[in-house]
Amino acid sequence: MMVVLGNVYSQNNMKLIQLSGVVVNSDSLKPISYTTVYNKTVKRGTLSDIYGYFSTVVLPGDTIIFNRFGYINSSFIIPDTLKDDRYSIIHILNLDSTNPPIITIYPWPSKEDFARAFVEMTPYDDALRRAQKMLSGSNLAYLSSVIDGDAISSYSWQRNQQFTKLYTMGQTPVNNLFNPVAWSQFVDAWKKGDLKRK
Repeated sequence: MMVVLGNVYSQNNMKLIQLSGVVVNSDSLKPISYTTVYNKTVKRGTLSDIYGYFSTVVLPGDTIIFNRFGYINSSFIIPDTLKDDRYSIIHILNLDSTNPPIITIYPWPSKEDFARAFVEMTPYDDALRRAQKMLSGSNLAYLSSVIDGDAISSYSWQRNQQFTKLYTMGQTPVNNLFNPVAWSQFVDAWKKGDLKRK
């Protein structure tokens, strides 16, 4: 079902036409978002936006297919008597009352694979213990030595370097040898024995 908006005026049949419109629900006339608007004649299409609006270039006589999951497919043929290079429609889709078949997805391809996985499983190695193993110090140290830094950490390091340069711009760079706070922290750590080899 389709409603034509406005008057149509004009020229010759082979000119390009800007087809635009809105796809709506037949029950409530609410827009249907992300509907496939497929030009069957030239095998090219587009999608309606979140408000059901679409716009595409067509030729007179092209067949347009409107397709959306949960609705019955509908077609519309561009009139060959158009005289203007713009054409607007409101296209109505009807709800599909038939239910699609139920599909059950199993994690194993066969009963034999399930039986083997069941026998070979380790019931006490639960998610918490696996997480503890993965987050152990030795595991993380190994991963940090093997995996290169990602883009975010590299970018953060670079930005920190730039901020440090901006902080001391036009001055002598910061040297912790002359920083009394750093010296006091060093002396406190020395007294506590934190610097001893373990």
